[in-house]
Amino acid sequence: MGKAISKVIFKLAGWKLKGGMPPNIKQAIMIAAPHTSNWDFVFARAAFYLMEVPVKLTIKKEAFFFPVGPLLKAMGAIPVDRKKNNNLVAAMVDLFKHNDHLVMLVTPEGTRKYQPRWRKGFYHTAVGAGVPIMLGYLDYAKKEAGIGPAIYPTGDFDADMEKILAFYRTVTPKYPSQGVR
Repeated sequence: MGKAISKVIFKLAGWKLKGGMPPNIKQAIMIAAPHTSNWDFVFARAAFYLMEVPVKLTIKKEAFFFPVGPLLKAMGAIPVDRKKNNNLVAAMVDLFKHNDHLVMLVTPEGTRKYQPRWRKGFYHTAVGAGVPIMLGYLDYAKKEAGIGPAIYPTGDFDADMEKILAFYRTVTPKYPSQGVR
């Protein structure tokens, strides 16, 4: 059902897919960036259905009310209590250790507004779990959704982030003034 609806969304909006998940990568952190609009979720989720990438994502637990909660869970959402002093990185690393096939979708900005510095949890999760970071994107200028290169974290956060940000500087978000600089 998700794939059929996604085809309709892409056809009506005039979007296309580019690239895909490398078949040899079974576990990864999938960045969804730049995240500047609520439409990003609609197009990104549709793109992953069409590419047959079974992404999981964390969403604040407050969003899991009826009737939205069951729908979010069906789309791969995992509720997170952001008010508790919990270690989300450790919990996500544990998920990777217990799931041979897991692609965790994250928005490292943590908000739809421009953020000069991204949160680092996605990077520490990738390092701790020993998984690559995939660069998922939506380019509104080209009406293109895709997956860019895999970044294998080296432990040198600054150097790895520069590779990631250089890629996203080539992508036009819905609101370009809030994109990666």
